[in-house]
Amino acid sequence: MTDPVTVDSPGRAFLQYVLEAIVEDHDVLFVEASTDDLGVLLTVRVSARDMGKLIGKGGQTVRALRTLIRVIGGNVHQRVNLKILEPE
Repeated sequence: MTDPVTVDSPGRAFLQYVLEAIVEDHDVLFVEASTDDLGVLLTVRVSARDMGKLIGKGGQTVRALRTLIRVIGGNVHQRVNLKILEPE
């Protein structure tokens, strides 16, 4: 069962900051944090035209973001994962 987490969840503020610099459609950008027994799940939704920027060439950008998010979670002894939702 997942419960909404406040802004204080590990990595959420960092992820929001980085994605605001990457995407063009700021009004579509959505970052949500939820927690369960497996750890914290950060869910991201961006517009269809920003999806390529988020993923990057060969997935390099999203892979780097996932690595940084895991490092931030490791610093506070929590498992943090990143999930990207398909644009509507």
